[in-house]
Order: sequence, then C-alpha cells, then structure tokens
Amino acid sequence: MEKCVMDGFERGVLMSPIDPALLASSLVSDGQMSLPAEAYTDVAVLDWEMEHFFDESWVCVGRSEDLRGAGDRCAVALGHESALLTRDEEGNLRAFYNVCRHRGHVLAEVGESSRGRFIRCPYHAWAYGLDGSLQGAPGFGQLPGFDRADYSLVPVRVAEWEGWLFANASGEAPPFEEHVGNLGEMIGNHRTGELVTAARRSYEVVANWKILVENYHECYHCSSIHPELCKVSPPKSGEDHEARGVWIGGSMELEDHAETMSLTGESFAPKLPHLTALQEREVYYYQLFPNLLMSLHPDYVMTHRLKPLAPDRTAVECEWLFSKEAVESEGFDPSYASEFWDLTNGQDWGACEGVQRGASSRGYRQGPLSPDESTSGKFVATVARGYLEGKISPVPDEALR
Repeated sequence: MEKCVMDGFERGVLMSPIDPALLASSLVSDGQMSLPAEAYTDVAVLDWEMEHFFDESWVCVGRSEDLRGAGDRCAVALGHESALLTRDEEGNLRAFYNVCRHRGHVLAEVGESSRGRFIRCPYHAWAYGLDGSLQGAPGFGQLPGFDRADYSLVPVRVAEWEGWLFANASGEAPPFEEHVGNLGEMIGNHRTGELVTAARRSYEVVANWKILVENYHECYHCSSIHPELCKVSPPKSGEDHEARGVWIGGSMELEDHAETMSLTGESFAPKLPHLTALQEREVYYYQLFPNLLMSLHPDYVMTHRLKPLAPDRTAVECEWLFSKEAVESEGFDPSYASEFWDLTNGQDWGACEGVQRGASSRGYRQGPLSPDESTSGKFVATVARGYLEGKISPVPDEALR
C-alpha cells in the first residue's frame, strides 16, 4: 500500500490542489483520517474540483420529466459551465453550451425553462433550431461568405438514464456506461425512470458540498441528532455494496413495525411493484459521483442534487418520486415522506454547518473515521485519490488496506 500511495504522490505532485503528504492518511482503511481543512475551505480547491470533478465528469442536471415534449428546454448549471438542454421533434435529448454563436450572450439564464420551435438569443435575436442549427441571423442573409451552417450551437455530451439527465461539460469524461457501472442493477427494481416527482424542496446550506456527502454516507451521527429516524431504522443496520463505476453506497434496514421512512413508520402510498421481499424491508443510499444522492425506499425515492456555490455554501434540490399510480390516486399526499425528510435534512444541515465552522478554525486537525463511517471513508478516499490523479475514478475495496 505504501508504494501505491507514494506512486500516487509522484503522479499527483504537480496536479493535486492539496499537498499530497496531507492526503496519505485519507487513503487507508486502518486508521483512515478525514480530509485536510483546505478541502472544505479553500477557494482554489473548490475551483479545482469544479474543473476536475464536475466539468470533466457526468453531472446530474435534472429529471427526464422536466423535458417531456418536443421544444421543451431549460438552462442548467454544469460545473464552471452552463448548458441548454432541449428535446427535439423526434423526442431526442440534446444539449448545447449556453452560448450564442454571434457575440457570446447566454441563450437563457440558469434555471429558466421555455418551449418553442426555436431557440432565440435575447441579445440580437439569432435563432436556432432544436438541433442547434442556425436558422436566422438578422442582417446577415445577404452578406457574402456568410454560411449559417458554420454557426450552429456547440454540442455538449448528454445522457438519459433511469429517469435522470446528465451532461459532461469537457467532453472528455469516460463513456457514461463506465461512469454508472453496475448501479443500474442495484436500483433496477425501483424503476426510477417510471416514477414522477410529487414534491420538491430547495435548500442552501452553509457548508462545503463534501461535508454534506460525508454526512449522507454515515449513520454514526444518527443516535445523536436523528431521534425520529432511529425510531424507524436501526442506525447500525445495513451494509456497504460493491460498486463498479463511480458510485458509493449501501443499505439500512427498517424496524419491524415500520413500512417506510416516515414519522410514524406508516406508508401512505403503494409499495413499488417490482421489489423483492428484501427490498421491501430496506432503504438504499447511493451517491452517483459527483452530485446525485439517491435514497430508495419501498414506496418512494428521494434524491438530493448538489450544486457547490462556494467553499462554504451548497445549493441542494431535494425531490420525492412516487409511482404514477400513487400520484394519481384520490387524496394522495406525499407530505408523510417529504415532512419526515425535511425534518431530518434540517438536522443534518445544522450538523454540516457546525463541521464547516470547525473546519475553518485554526484548531481543526484531520480526525479518525470510525468503522461506522466506512461508506464515508470510501468517499473520502475517492476524493483524495481524485486530487492525486487529477480525475475521479472508482476506489476498489482492495486499495483501502
């Protein structure tokens, strides 16, 4: 292991945003330590992450249902970039850099959605088809040498998987199939591509995005701050799952009396119909790197999508997905799920913000991870190795020895 780590140091000296010597203890399982303070507080580190972990990877940018019909489009943040996603006349998903080919004005503000046959720049009214081809450029029609075919929008790699939309800003990420690996097998029975969004809440947390992820991956803290959660799910239950691809996660069990994660343990929606008997008694917590956290319950799926805003600020969009059967049933109310997790989220956000304040202190030192934080440890090792190698890649279990 020592030689492996040192080889990583030699490769990473010129590219790592953090002194490689400080990362050694984050790469081992026996005595594994948390990341150095600058991983959570340094603007330069976040800027490096946005380039190497976000721009050069596959970022989740929303749900397929957000672009249902031909002409639907929306502008999304994508690491350092923003992209314009469209659904063309044939129903194909397309994505383009959010930049007009005339003077470079953005075509739409991030978060803006619209619909129509043409994408029109708000500055000088250049118009593009849903396939990105330039259809109109006022005043340029008769100019000699001007060919509209030379000024199509610049495409961005995009993928549609299990009901989610992903994009790769750099164009250099591995194929999406390699990125997602065997995660589709783990969540296949939940049929997330068939589910619909029944509730959505947005948060802004005063903490680094990685602190939120580390918190998500462990229940070592649950007995301290989540009394409601501990009533319906034993905090020491479950196990890590073996990942092929750039994802991390595992399972937790439900208490005998609980049907799902809610304040009473009761479910007010039908179980998802294709689950095994074991899946009906467990909840699965997975992160598809870098920004999608998915929590799969017997009757619904909850997701968190993370968007780093600053070293100490993260935007979170939380969604609750249910079967169409549930949503269309008379009197359906998803609040039994959303209110439970809104309460739990609030407890987590307070803890994460406390960690952020501590990481910003002169008194912060890297701390040891407990065996109950093994999944968080895999995430920490993934990040540390990513710093050294200049890209994110799976950390095999045998590397953590």
